[in-house]
Formats: sequence, C-alpha cells, structure tokens
Amino acid sequence: MINSLDLVESVASHAMASGRFSFVNQHEPKSPPGTDIYAAVWVASVGPAPAYSGLAATTAYVVLNVRIYTNMIGEPQDMIDPKIMEAVDDLMTRYSADFTLDGLAMAIDLLGQGGQNLSAEAGYVQIGGKEGAMYRVMTINLPMIIENAWVQAP
Repeated sequence: MINSLDLVESVASHAMASGRFSFVNQHEPKSPPGTDIYAAVWVASVGPAPAYSGLAATTAYVVLNVRIYTNMIGEPQDMIDPKIMEAVDDLMTRYSADFTLDGLAMAIDLLGQGGQNLSAEAGYVQIGGKEGAMYRVMTINLPMIIENAWVQAP
C-alpha cells in the first residue's frame, strides 16, 4: 500500500524546512497565493514499476509535482528567476540527501532508473481565473519508487 498522506506531508515538510517559502500547500492553489514565494505539492501520476516488481507484490512508481510560485511582477524582476532556481536547487539537494523520505520510499528516482528522473521545468501559471494573477513557476517532477505497494493474489 502507498502511504499517500505521509508521502505528500513529507515532501511538503522538506519544502517548509528549507525556510524559503511563506507556506507550502498540499494541493494545487485555487486562488492567488500572494506576492512572496510559495510552494505546492500534489500527485502527478501513480502506476506500477515493472523492473522492481515480483510475483508476490507490485512496486509502485509515484510522481509528485512540487511547484514553486512567485508573482511575475514582483520586484526586483531580475531576481525572480534566481530566487526560484535557488529554491529548486535547495529542494533537489534535500531530496538527494533524504533519498528514501525517511523510509517512506524505496528511493527517489533521481536518475530515472524506473522511468522519469528528478527534474524541474519553468513556466507561467495564471491563478484565479481571468481576474487572477500571473505567476512565474518552476515545477519539480519528483518520481519515487514505493517497494511492494500492492500484494498480488494467486
């Protein structure tokens, strides 16, 4: 079984422990979070990890999104991307150091052995509908291998 709540809470806890964020949601925000730097964690995909599964149990491959937000019209504008990149670098360092999320995962798939590798992609997201605010974001793709998640019946 995947311990979903603990996985999401652990990833959010890593982000809060960095001291870089005003708050960390455990869901995708529905309204503009403000003008500071924020993070959110939510599930991207769940499925089997065939290379790690056996005849008695299926190992799961879980990917979480960890998105870092800051208002794109924040000042100084030249510091928007460096500030987000520093936060991404900090979190990737933390994921590399706590490779198993305190035993919740067999491994964070840093190098893509099970499919996807740890990575981040930049972009823009408008939050709050047409009247909402535009945010500069980087979304971390956080793949994890969860050993023996599902027992197979004979």
